[in-house]
Amino acid sequence: MDEIALATARLAEAGVPSPRTDAEEIAAFVHGVRRGQLHTVPDAEFDALFWEGIARREAREPLQHITGRAYFRYLSLDVGPGVFVPRPETEVVAGWAIDRLREMDVASPVVVDLGTGSGAIALSIAQEVALAQVHAVEVDPVAYGWAKRNIVEHGQGRVSLHPEDLSDCLPELDGRVDLVISNPPYIPPGAIPRDPEVRDYDPSRALYGSGEDGLDEVRAVERTARRLLRPGGLVAVEHADQQGSSVYLEFSEERGWRDTRDHTDLAGRDRFVTARFGQE
Repeated sequence: MDEIALATARLAEAGVPSPRTDAEEIAAFVHGVRRGQLHTVPDAEFDALFWEGIARREAREPLQHITGRAYFRYLSLDVGPGVFVPRPETEVVAGWAIDRLREMDVASPVVVDLGTGSGAIALSIAQEVALAQVHAVEVDPVAYGWAKRNIVEHGQGRVSLHPEDLSDCLPELDGRVDLVISNPPYIPPGAIPRDPEVRDYDPSRALYGSGEDGLDEVRAVERTARRLLRPGGLVAVEHADQQGSSVYLEFSEERGWRDTRDHTDLAGRDRFVTARFGQE
């Protein structure tokens, strides 16, 4: 544990937000044990691979790239260069969708995840909503490869992956979908993310939205959801904390939306908009 303490000090000095946790996660990964079992590993057995991982994290490479795994709700997912690392705030969006699907009087709800990335949202819904039929859409070939790996491992045969653009995907499902969910790119062009883990390592295609305000992909999600959803179907779209009112206005009554709401994440920041399409 002396090695953990030394590594924690180095990561703290580098500005890593959770230095002790990250040092323990790297140690557990390198030594093939759980974090709670690290006390069983003698300091003498900590080798160069541990310190190599610490150096990478010290340089602000994402922890998930070092260990190759990201935790999302009840899943452990394969991630790495070329795919967006799922964040805790997106777990709140997925949780809202899971709760609403469980409330639906639908035996086998049909769900579409637009821009699935690693597959985190789609797989969480498939895991937590009995008999859900989930369609994950991802046009980027690198992210598609990561999603395919995770769906093979966790998909249980109920997640179908589609290499299509979210703006014109799945015409065969028009008017048949119970819920559409998306964490699209939405950072305005020219804006610079504060965290180097995001700025320097997440793929720009997953971060930066098109258009002056970065919301063209959100607008595409709105149009696609309007086409795919059955009357009474639901949509949930993640956004940046300062974009809530702008995204809210995209889901207007004039376009057929009802019960439009903006929701906060666990930090109390505006995080995602939901709406119901038409009337049941």
